Amino acid sequence: MNLAPKMSISCLSIGSVSLAFALGALAPKAQAQSLVELHESARAFDASYQSAKLQYDANLARADQTRAGILPTAGLSAGASRVSVESTLPSASSVSSFNTQNATLSASQPVYRPGNWVTYEQGFKQIDLASAQLEAAAQDLIVRTSQAYFDVLAAQDTLAFVRAQKAAVNEQLAFAKRNFEVGTSTITDTREAQARFDLVTAQEIAADNDLRVRKIALDQLVGINDSQPRPLAVPVTLPPVMPAEVDTWVRQADLLNPAIRQARSNADIAALEIRKAEAGHKPTVDATASYNVTKNPSNTALAGISSRANTGSVGLLLNVPLFAGFSTQNRIRETLALHDRALSDLEGSRRSVSQNVRTAFFGVQSGQGQVRALEAAELSSQSALDANRLGYQVGVRINIDVLNAQSQLFQTKRDLAQARYNVLLGGLRLRQASGTLTPEDLQPVNGLLAR
Repeated sequence: MNLAPKMSISCLSIGSVSLAFALGALAPKAQAQSLVELHESARAFDASYQSAKLQYDANLARADQTRAGILPTAGLSAGASRVSVESTLPSASSVSSFNTQNATLSASQPVYRPGNWVTYEQGFKQIDLASAQLEAAAQDLIVRTSQAYFDVLAAQDTLAFVRAQKAAVNEQLAFAKRNFEVGTSTITDTREAQARFDLVTAQEIAADNDLRVRKIALDQLVGINDSQPRPLAVPVTLPPVMPAEVDTWVRQADLLNPAIRQARSNADIAALEIRKAEAGHKPTVDATASYNVTKNPSNTALAGISSRANTGSVGLLLNVPLFAGFSTQNRIRETLALHDRALSDLEGSRRSVSQNVRTAFFGVQSGQGQVRALEAAELSSQSALDANRLGYQVGVRINIDVLNAQSQLFQTKRDLAQARYNVLLGGLRLRQASGTLTPEDLQPVNGLLAR
């Protein structure tokens, strides 16, 4: 059998084809943005985060309102009226009318109002609650931005690898056609290569559309048209998980996780609500002061003589609750139940966060092991492809063996790229679960990007 036509196969390896396409598709452009830059854009543009910031401002204002219960109040009132008096006597009858003007300045200062002081204490807890809610929104924005960023990079990798595979399959199709023309292979090789080429073409169309959709999602999040995320630099060295003990992450989460902090603040507010309800049984004392001016400009009853009366008073007002239809007792029962519910929610939040932290921690560790395994698989797949290509040239392998080896190699490359992104994103999710995620945590990831 004449092997000369098969031995004329181009020596261009699949790895070099893949690298050429990948570099062409993933090379950073002049306007490419880093993860930190896109996150800063998202902070200024994302509607969900802006809504959380405005809600935080509203919560602070609501907490400040609780001070009103312990501060003095003052008011000024004024009025004018026309009085008509008609009298009937046995000897005679008369009708008189006169104008009356009055103004009152009053002030009150709570002296003993335990319920108001409890409300004031709740205001501090509400500030803690608002801070935890805003922090949760900020951490969520970091993760959402990173997810959208890596989704675009993964879609770019997929499209680049599919195009590289398409070029390799097209080359293999040309080999099969030439070999069939010279009679060294059957039509089966050509049809198998054509079928694989058509399949890869369909995959290319799907990958191109997926990339377009991912970029639209990223653009809408960061508010930049046609954003260009920078790819990972080659070679990639993934950072280890530090600290390396999962229990350390769990302990951090119990102190810092925003969900636990919100549940703890709610439990504290509920406990103070019990004290506020119990204050319904207690008396209240207010210091009051008032000054009143009443003026009759033309008093017809006094033969047209004007009059003016100035009245001032200062005192203490005592209010002792005696019976309110059992509303106070039932309110106490309600707050006790709500406090127990808040404690149950706190325990549930702790358990959920602990599970999330452990899941994220072991997910990152597993992902790093998967990356190492896929890196070895990539080398093995390349060696297998080279062996199958050589076997096809000498007639001990058929065309479908080469096509399958090509498909395995590019699938391994896609899986390896996705696994690296998953590890980086998993590290951020681990910090989010532990409550320690900040924008500064994007800097190490940013350092892995191409310049």
